[in-house]
Amino acid sequence: MRYNEKELQALSRQPADMAAELGMRVPKKGSVVKRRVIKLVANFLFYFRTHEAEPIGALLLEHCRVTREEPSAFSISFVEDMERKYRFECCSEEQCQEWITALSRASYEFMRRSLVFYRTEIQKMTGKDPLEQLGISEEARFQLSSLKA
Repeated sequence: MRYNEKELQALSRQPADMAAELGMRVPKKGSVVKRRVIKLVANFLFYFRTHEAEPIGALLLEHCRVTREEPSAFSISFVEDMERKYRFECCSEEQCQEWITALSRASYEFMRRSLVFYRTEIQKMTGKDPLEQLGISEEARFQLSSLKA
């Protein structure tokens, strides 16, 4: 994926949907668990060294699987390489579940499916297309409609 590093750093400074200091193990051979500040912003998961303002990395949460590993640990792996896992250790089972839920809902794919679902439900209830009522272009509505297939 192509990205502009300055734009990505600016995004990392935005208010977080969720943030915490967690244990993190990157998918390198022999890597150890390190304390990292983890920050979810839109569909990016940024990770920082504690007490540093600039991220040392970011994960784009698209085409990924979030899996509970233990009661208070989860991992993120990507479709193109399911063996390569980023592992996170939380302070509690509750915190772990909150992260799993938030990360599962953070992807563009999830938001797009939700939009299609709610658009259809509103249309069933009112008989009107809510996107048309909001003045969203015919082209954009066509792109959303093609998702149902």
